[in-house]
Amino acid sequence: MHYIDVQGLTFYYDDEPVLENVSYYVDPGEFVILTGENGAAKSTLIKSTLGLLKPASGTVTVSDKNAEGKKISIGYIPQQIASFNAGFPSTVLELVRSGRFPRQRWFQRLTTKDHQHVEKALKAVGMWDMRHKRIGELSGGQKQRISLARIFATDPDLFILDEPTTGMDEESRNEFYRLLRHNAHAHGKSILMITHDHEDIKKYADRQIRLVRKEDSQWRCFHMSSETDMDEV
Repeated sequence: MHYIDVQGLTFYYDDEPVLENVSYYVDPGEFVILTGENGAAKSTLIKSTLGLLKPASGTVTVSDKNAEGKKISIGYIPQQIASFNAGFPSTVLELVRSGRFPRQRWFQRLTTKDHQHVEKALKAVGMWDMRHKRIGELSGGQKQRISLARIFATDPDLFILDEPTTGMDEESRNEFYRLLRHNAHAHGKSILMITHDHEDIKKYADRQIRLVRKEDSQWRCFHMSSETDMDEV
């Protein structure tokens, strides 16, 4: 089964074609990266896939069931989502812990497993040592990291991440990529990530989907090139 199945998607901004005849899929248990030159409408494709933007044509199917037949859960992080102001009252730990409440119901105590998920998520983005800091005291890059940690704490079936490693150093990025691969391969999660660091990520990702410009068009029209052998990307 496909968690995401897009066929022949075309999208316009006003009268200008931005995406043309784009088809791709993402399955459970795989870590897929979406790449392309600057301005290749990668974020637009993700938003069209999620129903946040309406394509001019094509079909978009996001599964409503996970591989176990239960209602699918989706964790989406847009590019530069973090916008907490200096007066935001929560600590890092409190915010990331809140990602566990939908599974345990509000006002119930978190379990040992919940606390382990939270710790693992914060360590994965290099923020465990800052867990008692107030959100408003953090830099923009640090706020981005805790937004990612909260998504990890919710433990979704399908991760959709738009340039999530902005502001991370090389060591943090590699640890993050290892965590994504582990979630896909060991836990059957489906991961679609927009990135420009595809050289660094080669050894972690299963497949690359690349938006490329059409040679015969003066417009910003792009289509997909799916490459299964990461060594040849």
